[in-house]
Amino acid sequence: QVQLVESGGGLVQPGGSLRLSCVASGDIFSIYTMDWYRQAPGKQRDMVAQITSAGGTNYADSVKGRFTISRDTAKNTVYLQMNSLKPEDTAVYYCEALVTTTRVPSAPRYYWGQGTQVTVSS
Repeated sequence: QVQLVESGGGLVQPGGSLRLSCVASGDIFSIYTMDWYRQAPGKQRDMVAQITSAGGTNYADSVKGRFTISRDTAKNTVYLQMNSLKPEDTAVYYCEALVTTTRVPSAPRYYWGQGTQVTVSS
């Protein structure tokens, strides 16, 4: 099995910054993409940022220029640096990874973390 554990959430004032981390562990053979999603109360879960194994990135329009996704391949860790935070960024942030395991190295599947709460409020 594969586990994803997020950390770094919390309460921050508008205009502030937070850095989220997500560590993948377990029966990992290879990790392809690692992504951040978020879900606000009463809303659907939306993609925030994606990073491929080659380092290519993609961002939601709402966070471009404010958020930066990065990855430490050796540590199976993905980060989300969030700057200039706004109240509308308030949500539970989830990490997702496309992973192949040593047991089934030819069949990648998605795994999710439990989420970390980010609240932007004065």
